[in-house]
Amino acid sequence: MRVALPKSKYQTWLEISPWLVLAVGAVLALSLVTVAIIVLLQPSIDELITLVGALAFTSVLSLAAGYILYRKGWARSPSISLTLVLTYAWAAILTLFNVWVLARLMFVDTHDLTLAGILLVFAAIIATTYGISVTAVITDNLRQLAHTANRLAQGDLDARAEVVGRDEVSQVAEAFNGMAEKLQESEREREEIENLRRDLIAWTSHDLRTPLTSIRVMVEALNDGLVTDKETSIRYYKSIHAEIVFLNKLIDDLFELAQLDADGISIEMEPDSLSDLISDTLNTFGPLAKKKQVALSADVSPDLDPVLMNSSRIGRVLTNLVDNAIQHSLPGGAIRLSAIRSGGEVRVTVSDEGTGFSSEELPRVFEKFYRGESARSRATGGAGLGLAIAAGIVEAHHGRIWARNREEGGATISFTLPN
Repeated sequence: MRVALPKSKYQTWLEISPWLVLAVGAVLALSLVTVAIIVLLQPSIDELITLVGALAFTSVLSLAAGYILYRKGWARSPSISLTLVLTYAWAAILTLFNVWVLARLMFVDTHDLTLAGILLVFAAIIATTYGISVTAVITDNLRQLAHTANRLAQGDLDARAEVVGRDEVSQVAEAFNGMAEKLQESEREREEIENLRRDLIAWTSHDLRTPLTSIRVMVEALNDGLVTDKETSIRYYKSIHAEIVFLNKLIDDLFELAQLDADGISIEMEPDSLSDLISDTLNTFGPLAKKKQVALSADVSPDLDPVLMNSSRIGRVLTNLVDNAIQHSLPGGAIRLSAIRSGGEVRVTVSDEGTGFSSEELPRVFEKFYRGESARSRATGGAGLGLAIAAGIVEAHHGRIWARNREEGGATISFTLPN
């Protein structure tokens, strides 16, 4: 598939039609020569008609022959160098032929005609030599570009073409280097995602195997009659229930993460009360926060509602953020939610006084396949996927989400919804 490249005005005009370019050039040359002959030589009418007629005939004949040669042979040449050299040689021949015809009509002295011919041959050789030298520079740049392309094709993503000058070849080299940089960046991202995907599978396998092993051991103990007292049996059943709840949450998170990573999630939004969602979240996590000796509070601006959103999805975002804050808070700490309208959007913030994020984790906490060290611990009570899911839901609402560490300790996660 051929892709159209941007062209300057003169390039577009020159490439409209080769025949048009040749015709315009021939007419322009004949016009200028006719004016020059009339002004400088002041010939008679008969001499003028003879000269112009001869030039018109030879120019049309030579240009037509050159065009036919190009279409039939030079365009199929395997080498640009050969094509350009033949072009220069043909241009020199045309110059000699046309000037020789004109000289035959004007010169009477055979000696002068011979001298003019020799000087024209000398000028043609110099012009052709210069053209060949220019051709060598152009083709050398093209060979360097081809060599760099071969290195890139063989897997050397550090290969770059040398950019010399500002002509079309240099523009191709710059475009090639831009493509190579994009390929290198894509390869880095692919490798990183592949590594993170393998890590996620390993971590998730561990998160699945650990509770399943625990459940199997307790069920076998109950089934084999190794546990006889009621108190121990109740404790085993509670532990089994807790592990099943954890597995259920992990599977839900993985399913939603798969949706976000594949086709995304369908968001149907309507005006609703974000204040009520925040209040429901506080009520839900109140007992857990109290158990961990963490104070949980909210500050909502009076003009917050209504907010255009998918309430169930934003409720999931609030749940994930508050749950993450509680799991990483220390006893005696506090978690504060705030929600305000600002600049045509709604901004929600969840702040805690816990351990915060490490410098390595902070830029990557919302990546779909990244889980920091703290997220890999079962002690935190989660599978470490909540922030990635929250980010996916916020982005589906065309909002933004970001995280930062507080100077006084702890972390703050904020997100916005356009409204």
